[in-house]
Amino acid sequence: MVLSLVSLCAREVVSDHSSSPCWLRWVPRELYKALLEAAFSSCRPLAVGELVQRWPERTLRVGGRRKPGQTAPDRLCIQALLLAVVRGLSDQRCALQVLDLCGLQGDEGGMGDTMGGWSLTVALCTVVAQAKAGGSQKAQRREGERERKRFSALERAKDVKRERGQWKKPNRDEGSTDNEEPREKDRGRGGSCEIVGEEELITGVRRRMEIERKREPAVTGRKETEDVKSDVLVHVRADLFVNARSWERVRVALSSVGLLKLQCRYLRVEEISVSSIRTLLDLLPRQGLLGIDVRYSSLGVAGLAELLPLLSTFPALNSLRLHYCNLDFRRDYPGQEEALRDLSRGLAKLQELRRLSLTALRLPGQLRVLLSSLPQPLKILELPYLSLSPADLSYLSCSHHASTLQQLDLSENRLDENTLPSIRRLLSQATSSLQHLSLSGCGLTDGLLGLLLPSLGGCWALKSLALALNPLSMVGVTDLVRMAVRMPSLRHLLYPNPLEDYQPGLPDLPSSSQLLDWPLDEATDINTTSSQLNRLLIDSGRSDLFLTCDLLNYDKDLMD
Repeated sequence: MVLSLVSLCAREVVSDHSSSPCWLRWVPRELYKALLEAAFSSCRPLAVGELVQRWPERTLRVGGRRKPGQTAPDRLCIQALLLAVVRGLSDQRCALQVLDLCGLQGDEGGMGDTMGGWSLTVALCTVVAQAKAGGSQKAQRREGERERKRFSALERAKDVKRERGQWKKPNRDEGSTDNEEPREKDRGRGGSCEIVGEEELITGVRRRMEIERKREPAVTGRKETEDVKSDVLVHVRADLFVNARSWERVRVALSSVGLLKLQCRYLRVEEISVSSIRTLLDLLPRQGLLGIDVRYSSLGVAGLAELLPLLSTFPALNSLRLHYCNLDFRRDYPGQEEALRDLSRGLAKLQELRRLSLTALRLPGQLRVLLSSLPQPLKILELPYLSLSPADLSYLSCSHHASTLQQLDLSENRLDENTLPSIRRLLSQATSSLQHLSLSGCGLTDGLLGLLLPSLGGCWALKSLALALNPLSMVGVTDLVRMAVRMPSLRHLLYPNPLEDYQPGLPDLPSSSQLLDWPLDEATDINTTSSQLNRLLIDSGRSDLFLTCDLLNYDKDLMD
C-alpha cells in the first residue's frame, strides 16, 4: 500500500508527542483526519487522545471495513479515544456530536493487541457511566442557576412594586392641609395598600405561570422533551457483543440518560436467556438496529417464536443470524406444526430482511415453511449443518430467493446424485448474482464434482469459492483449478487437500470430520501440490486468483 505525501507527513508529525503543544493549536481542521489515521497506524495513543478531545467536525467515524493487510486499531489507542470523548464533553474546542465505532472491533484472541467486540462493549458502557456522572454534576449546577434566576426575578418584581408605592405616596400628600384626619386615613390606607400590593404581586407572578402552563401543555411537554434531548451531547453508535458477564452493564448503559447516548447497529448475544434478549431489544432505538446475531442460546422453537414479533418492530432490520440455538425438528413432539406456523408468521413480518443465517438448527424438510413466508427475496443465505433434505434443496432451487442470492453457504449438507440436479438448477438461476459460494464438507467426490463443474463455471459473477473438506483426489483438485482460471471474476479459491496428501488408513469415502482430524502425510511435500496448482495459474496468466487450502485463515470478506 503506497502512502500519500500527506499520510507520510502526518506520521512524522504524530511520532514526537513532545512537540504536540506546538502544532496542535495551528493545525487546520482539514488535517485532523489524516493525523488521526496516522496516530492509529503508528500506535500513538497520546496523539489520538489530544486530537479527539479537540475534534473540529460534528461526526467522527473510526472503524468500518479494513483494507487488505490493515489491522484493527490498537487497544491503547481505542481506550485513549474513548477517554478523550469524555474529556471533550467539557472542552469548548470539541464539536463532536456523533461518534461512529461500527466495525471497529478486532478478533478476540487474534493477532496483535486489538480490542475484541466484548471488550469494546464493556469499555463503551464504562465511558457512558463516566459521562453520566459528569453530566449529573452539570445538571445540578444548571438547576441551581435556574433557581437563582427565578428568585432574582421575584426580587426585582418586589423592588419595582415598592418603588411604585413610594412614587404614589407624595401625590396623596398634595391635598388640603386643613383636615389632618383625612390625611391620616389616606396615609393609613396607602400603607396598607402597599403591603397588600407586594403580596398580590408575588401571588400574581406564580398564578400567571400556572395559567401559562395550563394554556400550552403541548408546548411545555415539547420543551421538556427538547431539554432531555439537549442533555445528550454525543451519540455513540457501535456494534455490541453481549453475554452473561456483560449483560447487566449493557442494560444499565442503554437505559441511562446522560451526555453520551449509546446506540447499536448490530447486536450479538451469546448464552443469555430469551427474557434477557427481550430486555435488550426493548432498550434499543427502533430506527438504528440493522441486524441481530444469537449464538449458543437455548432459544428453542417457542423462544424464537416469542422474539420474532419484537424483531418486527425494528423497521431497518435486514440481518438475522441464529447459531446453535437448540432448534431441532428431527424429533416429533406435540405442537410442532403450530410452532412452525408461528415461526413462519414471525418471519413474514420482517419486511426488510435480506440476510438469514441458520447454523446447526436441524431443520430437515422444513425449509419451504420458513423461507416461503419472507416478503422479500434474500441476498445472503447461510444454511450450514442444517441436515437439508432433497425436498429442501429442490424448493430452494425454484424459490423466489434463487435468482437474487449473492452469498450462499451450504457447507456440511451432504450432496449426492439425488440432490445434485437441484444444486445445478440453483446455480443456473443465480449465474448473474452469486458472488460467494461455500460447499465445504458436502461429500463431493471426483465424479460428483465433474458433474457440477459446468454449472460452477457458469457463475460468471462468482468472487470466492470454498470446497474444503471434500474427498477429492489430485486429479479432481486439478480439474477444479483449471475451471477456476476460466472464471474472470473469481479471486479466491479454497480447495481441499488431495487424498494423496493424507497418511495411509483413510477410508475410501471419508467424512468431513475425518478429513479434518486425519493427519497429513509428512513424507509428502505439501508445497509440491501448491506448486503444481500455482503453475496452472501462471500458465493461464491469472495472477489475480489466490489459491489456498488453509481453512482456518480463509476469509471471503477480504475479496469484497
